[in-house]
Amino acid sequence: MAGAAFIAATLLPAQSEIVFVGLLAAKSVAPLALFLVASLANTAGSVANWWLGRLIAHGGVERLPARLRPDPDKLARAQRGFARFGWPSLLFAWLPVLGDPLTFVAGTLNYPLGRFIGLVLLGKAARYGALWAGWTTLA
Repeated sequence: MAGAAFIAATLLPAQSEIVFVGLLAAKSVAPLALFLVASLANTAGSVANWWLGRLIAHGGVERLPARLRPDPDKLARAQRGFARFGWPSLLFAWLPVLGDPLTFVAGTLNYPLGRFIGLVLLGKAARYGALWAGWTTLA
């Protein structure tokens, strides 16, 4: 679960919800432990995005291969969007497609790491909690 949750939170395309629900269905892991591992590992993946964004903002972009460099116009647009909506947007870091780049942009803007972790963890734990509650209701 930890690996799936971590990778799913990075900029790599992956999903952890299927693994989470599959392990709940298999009843091979205590649900509370599964919830904690998924929430923490998914948050750790977002911290990796934040860290990458911070590195790039501090001149690390030149070290990246050209195909991995963020488009300057798209990055500037994303930064303006984050600046407009601010910290509440980090509660939605769990959203598919939007959440992972959001955590990267927060790093490029040097958003304080402690607050970042708290907000992202809250949103991601709420998502896994909803999945757990939904599974419990249906099962």
